[in-house]
Amino acid sequence: MTGPDPDFDASGRNGDTLHEECGVFGIYGHADAGALAVLGLHALQHRGQEAAGIVTWDKGQFIAERHPGLVGDVFGRESAAAANLRGKVAVGHVRYSTAGGSNVRNIQPIYADLAGGGLAIAHNGNLTNAETLRTDLVEQGSIFQSTSDTETIVHLAARSAKTRIVDKLVDALAQVEGAYSLVALTASKLIGARDPFGVRPLVLGELDGAPILASETCALDIIGAAYIRDIAPGEVVVISEAGMESHFPFKPQQHRFCVFEYIYFARPDSNVEGRNVYEARKAIGRVLAAEAPVMADMVVPVPDSGVPAALGFATAANIPFELGIIRNHYVGRTFIEPSDHIRHLGVRLKHSPNRAKIKGKRVVLVDDSIVRGTTSKKIVEMMREAGATEVHFRITSPPYAHSCFYGVDTPDTNDLLAHRMDVEEMRKFVGADSLSFISLDGLYRAMEQGKRNAEKPQFCDACFTGNYPIALTDVSGGPKTRQLSLLSNVA
Repeated sequence: MTGPDPDFDASGRNGDTLHEECGVFGIYGHADAGALAVLGLHALQHRGQEAAGIVTWDKGQFIAERHPGLVGDVFGRESAAAANLRGKVAVGHVRYSTAGGSNVRNIQPIYADLAGGGLAIAHNGNLTNAETLRTDLVEQGSIFQSTSDTETIVHLAARSAKTRIVDKLVDALAQVEGAYSLVALTASKLIGARDPFGVRPLVLGELDGAPILASETCALDIIGAAYIRDIAPGEVVVISEAGMESHFPFKPQQHRFCVFEYIYFARPDSNVEGRNVYEARKAIGRVLAAEAPVMADMVVPVPDSGVPAALGFATAANIPFELGIIRNHYVGRTFIEPSDHIRHLGVRLKHSPNRAKIKGKRVVLVDDSIVRGTTSKKIVEMMREAGATEVHFRITSPPYAHSCFYGVDTPDTNDLLAHRMDVEEMRKFVGADSLSFISLDGLYRAMEQGKRNAEKPQFCDACFTGNYPIALTDVSGGPKTRQLSLLSNVA
């Protein structure tokens, strides 16, 4: 996987890739809360590039700025939206439209007035019973303003018989299934919550005495905040003028953090669940080199996520590391309805071969995954056209054979190459001289977990194994999930 695929446009829509649904940020009690939220969302831009939103509280009112586009476009230096973010508390969100679609009404944080006060919520993840709950709520008279599964939480909170807003939110979360890390804002409190399985990340930091909640530590680093700790699975933290309270209102579950956060989604400079992502990817590359050795002249990463793993691979294999593919970081939303010819050439918008290095060489390409395989196939073709005598592919995840329903945008399972083909068939499809994936146990070894515990896996690895830790109510035995694949229209 190589980030948003230029086969269609830079947003990744209809491309051959995966997307994390979103990133969240919250800060309490800082005079520059709005500006710091903007910076935090800048650091989390990799988690969502379709829309950005921030809600603040100031002088008895909530102020909401939610707009489509990148953070820099929405909250740029001359932006009226940025100037409007007054107050000492803020919650922010960047998103992809995996659940509910991309219209403006779905941009978060979602805000509503409830009995007892206002509530703004920003959510990372996906609820696997949101459609079932939504159907019941509509039949009982609820009127939804968006198609986002996050609004389901708001409606459940609104119908709660509890008095305090915090208790209403906890009551709502007790009824949902799926993955969530969320930040919420009331008139007097900042709330953070993580689902009992801990699928998605959420960390606690501090700047000048102001507590901060964020999806990743990179959002703390950009503003010079100190990392305090990870929010624990099933934990609800309530931050107010009185300080911070920690609650565990839900039944404990086995921790099943998404292992793909390490492989691809998290930024390499982040520390996730106590482990540096960059070092984790290098370790994966080293294990992959031991599992799938190959005679070659150079190791070439598919940028950007493949870079740390390729470094680890090259070091372990004692093969020179070279930037054989140069990435163009300035590809915009160039093509809305591309012709077939332009679609075919699209990969070159983002990746160009370093011909001087590649010609006449045996190349090992290192990438993080193969989804549909169309981009991988074009990159192999690009290497051969640039003069590579051999092209070997090494993938730092096991075969991605099952769709994710916990907040990652994936195609339908039948559209995943690894679901339809074995490794040799996949090799022929992408046109490589050899193709190998890290083994599941190898991935766990790289993560310093030893062998995978088949009875109680240490991570959520459902995309590789089909072992889904959280019920898929809207997929089996209920209405079809509203999680939308951005890739559904690509052959």
